[in-house]
Amino acid sequence: MRLPRRRLAAAVLATAAALATLPAVGAGPAEDARAATGTTATGAAATRAATPARPAFDPGDIISDDSFYNPYAMTAGQVQRFLDSRACTPKDASPCLADFRMDVPRTPASAERCAAIPARTNERASSIIVRIAQACTISPRVLLVLLQKEQSLLTTPSASGYQKATGYACPDTAACDTRYFGFFNQLYRAAWQFREYTAHPSDWRYRVGTNRIQYHPDATCGASTVTVVNQATANLYNYTPYQPDKQTVAHPTGPGDACSAFGNLNFSRLYTSWFGDPRSVRYPGLQLPCLIYTGGWGCAPLRPFES
Repeated sequence: MRLPRRRLAAAVLATAAALATLPAVGAGPAEDARAATGTTATGAAATRAATPARPAFDPGDIISDDSFYNPYAMTAGQVQRFLDSRACTPKDASPCLADFRMDVPRTPASAERCAAIPARTNERASSIIVRIAQACTISPRVLLVLLQKEQSLLTTPSASGYQKATGYACPDTAACDTRYFGFFNQLYRAAWQFREYTAHPSDWRYRVGTNRIQYHPDATCGASTVTVVNQATANLYNYTPYQPDKQTVAHPTGPGDACSAFGNLNFSRLYTSWFGDPRSVRYPGLQLPCLIYTGGWGCAPLRPFES
């Protein structure tokens, strides 16, 4: 049921007040979970013993909406330190992402998708990542994982990798569209596309609910029914429209076979390795459904209170 605007505004304010008493977003995943649930370090083992373990990879629940849509998960400084800490060996004369800089053009706002991004000269990759994340309301963690998943830019960058940084407009069955080449273009368009899936979920193939999802671009490799539980997971399938088969899940580091598609499995594995369980929610029970894009829709714009 949609709340009237006055009640919605009050609920949002109440949520904000509650969040203010909890730990900062920059805290580690384990600290977040303990503080949000009241679980102490000594009680953590008992809690784990009482709670059945979730599978390492669930094709219908790859990442929570809360983890996906949190644009303040990392600051530019935190992203820079994270990039500095990566072991990086370029394939050619390209810089590591920690050292990459470029001039960013002014990018106008795109209704329902991304806010305007002012121009900057000689901007670090870490700053670009965070500015795009905040403009498009996508977690910078998601963008970092995407850069590694698509082109291994954090560990083995190359000139080609920077041109096709997020694999945007690079379908499996055709050549890339060169109009979208370039680090900023690729990163911005990927974030923009995730917002497009969210703003207009009914326009795209994969949605919250029951979906038939292939194991590979080759349809003869088969498919199965997947119950997608949230918009964030639907977004990942619309961007990379395959799930790993049982053989691929059983051997996540390869070698693969003719029907292996590692994309969404690698997204889950990278996020987990770097940031903890992607399916976690920082503050269970405090978000209104619209604040985590239930069904693909965010909250209606709020009007000033009437006197």
